[in-house]
Order: sequence, then C-alpha cells, then structure tokens
Amino acid sequence: MLPTRLYAGPKLRRLRETRAIRQADFAAKLGISASYLSQIEHDDRPLTPALLDRLQRLFPLEWEEIAADAGDRRAGALREAAADPLFAAQPLPPEQIERAALQQPQLADQFVMLHAAYRRAGQRLQIIDEALTGGTAEGSRLPWEEVRDWFHDAGNYVDSIDRAAETLAGQLRGKDPSPAIETIERRLRDALGISIVYSQTQVLRDFDATMRHLVIDPSQPAESRRFQLAHQLAALALTAEIAAVVEASPLRTAAARQLLHMGLANYAAGAVLMPYAAFRASARAVRHDIDRLRMQYGVSFEQACHRLSTLQRPGARGIPMFFCRVDMAGNITKRHSATRLQFARFGGACPLWIVHEAAAIPDRILFQLAETPDGLRYVSMAKGLVKPSGSFARSPRRYAVALGCEAQYSDDFVYADGVDVAAPQAATRIGLSCRICPRDDCDQRAFPPSDRPILVDPDRRDVVPYRIG
Repeated sequence: MLPTRLYAGPKLRRLRETRAIRQADFAAKLGISASYLSQIEHDDRPLTPALLDRLQRLFPLEWEEIAADAGDRRAGALREAAADPLFAAQPLPPEQIERAALQQPQLADQFVMLHAAYRRAGQRLQIIDEALTGGTAEGSRLPWEEVRDWFHDAGNYVDSIDRAAETLAGQLRGKDPSPAIETIERRLRDALGISIVYSQTQVLRDFDATMRHLVIDPSQPAESRRFQLAHQLAALALTAEIAAVVEASPLRTAAARQLLHMGLANYAAGAVLMPYAAFRASARAVRHDIDRLRMQYGVSFEQACHRLSTLQRPGARGIPMFFCRVDMAGNITKRHSATRLQFARFGGACPLWIVHEAAAIPDRILFQLAETPDGLRYVSMAKGLVKPSGSFARSPRRYAVALGCEAQYSDDFVYADGVDVAAPQAATRIGLSCRICPRDDCDQRAFPPSDRPILVDPDRRDVVPYRIG
C-alpha cells in the first residue's frame, strides 16, 4: 500500500498567520528551512510523518482540525497514544507510526483502544487503592459520588444535551455571544407559561411545577441569577434529552438518578449561556483568559472555568483541561479531568498544589507549573473566590477553583506566559494524594504511602518522622 500524501498548505499558512508567526520563525519551530516551508504552504510538497509529528506536538488543537479534513485521525490518535510516558524509553519514530496507521489500520485502532483501556484501568486501580487505604468500601459510594463518577466516565461532555442546548441558545441570543437575562425570562414566560418572582428566600431557586411558578433569590450575583433561570429553562425545554440520558445511565438508586437529572440540567444551562462553537472560538482567541471570557459571556469565573473543561466534542475539541473546586478544608467538591491528571477521590489533594494557597487568598490568580510522579508537567491557575450570601446571618461561601492543562498546551494558556515549562527545576513536584504518592522525599507528606513500609529511627529526626522503605 502506497502511503497517502497529505497536502495542507493553505491550512498550515492560515495557522501560522492566525498565530502571527513569521515564516522564518515558523520554519525554525518545525526544524526545516524557510524555503521548504514555502513549498509546503503552496502545496508543492506534502507533509512528512516527521513534520506531522512536530505539528501535532506544537499545535495539537489546530492539527486536529487539519487531520479531520485530511482523514488522518487514526494516525493522530496513534501518535497521541504512543506519546504516553509509558513508552518514553523506546519511543516510536514518526515514520513507523504513519506506516502503521496506513498499512495496519485495524492494528492501529486496537492499539489506541488498548491504550485507552490501560488508562482507565490505571484510574480504576487508583480509585480502589484510595478506597481501601482510606477505609471506604468501593461498593458503598454515596449517590453524589456515583453521579460525580458518571460525569467523569462520560468525559464531562454529553453530546446530545450539548448540541440541543446550543440550538436553544441560537434561538435566544441573536447577535449577542450569550442569551440576555431578559430573553431567558421572556422565553420562560411566553413559551412555557412560567411566572417569575424575585424574592429573598432560604433557597436560590424554587420552582412549583403545578402552579408553574418560579422564585429566584435576588441576593445572588447577577451571573448566578441568570444561571438559575437558564437551569430552569433547560430543565423544561430539554426534558426529553435529559430524561433519555438519565434512563440510559447505570445509576442504581433513585437519589443518584435525581442528582444526575439536576447535574445534566446544570450542564445544559452552562451550554446555553456559553454555546459550544462560539465559546470554544472565543476561548482560543483570548488564549483561555478567564476574566475576558466571563465578561464577554456574562458568567462567573467558576462557570467559565467549568465550561472550558467540557469542550471535548469529537472533531472540535478544546484543550484537554482539568478543573476542580476545593473548599477551605481542602475537600474537593467538584472535579473533572480530560487530561492524564486524576484527582484524589478520598481525603485531601496534594498539599503542594497551588489551589490550597489560593483558597486562603481570595480574588488573586496564582499560577503553578507542576510535575506528577509519572514525569508529566501541567500548567495551572487557581483563584480563591467568595460568594456572598446576601445576609449577615448567613456566612459567605469561600472556596478556590483550579484550571489547567498539560504543559504541551502552554502556548494557548495565557497564565503560562513567561514561564519556561521545560526548565528542569522549574516545576513543583506534586502527587495525587499522600496515600498513593510514591515520592519518598516530600517534606509535606501527611501519610506514608499505603504500599510501602516505613523505617523509624529513634536517634534521627527529619522533617517527616520516618523514612519510606
């Protein structure tokens, strides 16, 4: 079988011009001469396997779009799987990856599937390890834990609901990037017969389905009020889509299924306020600057972060992000990761993670370059937030949110500007949780790893009062 030649000159030139990179600088990034790049951009020369590999590593998002048009998704998926640190000792040459994708397509597909299964098995093993060492039986998960795991297994992206919400947003927003609160109110009143009252109560939103009456607490911030209205609109307008997903879920209890229904309505509300294609384009244009996105779409900082972690539509992915919310005690109350970084399910997160410091210092954005025990590096930002309660009698909610991605995407992550992500000593060495972290030289360790013995010397005292065997 002859190899398929990929000509993508105009797309490559558009990529370079979009990023405002001079031809000579772009050629230097790719390791080729400017004249060779000029020939490629004019479709006089095809892209070689080595160049395809460099393009995917340097511009992973743009490459996915080019590959989707060129029918090269299989090779791209194979490259991504082969880039796992598991294979770092003997990396596959780009030419072999390209040849395998072309000449052995079934074998390539099975390799990608096997690698995905390997990652899932590793995550499952971590869950079991944490459950056993934390004294929590895996079979005794609470309903909210079941739902949280369901969203994680779904990749935090629900295609049928996301697309239906995007269609609904298109009917509401007109030329604006996001539907206005008045438009949402009008749709609820005119199309669905809902009466809306703003009155301070003990709850944020209260809907009487029989009377078709909705009460919204006006003491909430404006973006929260709009989100509550969008939630109610999505729950009513997308009833069939939400019910179908809940019905197909494997959740065992009525409480878990009801929580999933609520979670899917929240998901749909975010998708209505931040429609997929428009929000993804905006995020890339501002290099994932959360403050600019939240102002453009009229949403909260947390809502914008959460939405960025859901941009995993096949063929139009955003940067694979991790997102979490941590309370003042270090408990992870929201978590999702489309990256290889997985959060601790039981107990607190790594104390060296910047999100803990952010929780204590509200309204400041902190940045961290971190490295996990598998050698992967991540760039992340964290911000402490205070959500007002509207009354002196009720304490405001204090927590921090964190958003990040693998270091290979740092050029598209505005918070990483000016940081050398490859510098050997620049990264903070973090783990997932002390109980399963293999690092034996961490001064912040709270517990020894569960699978290794400890050595105690009464005549020697270090920062940690034991050594790990």
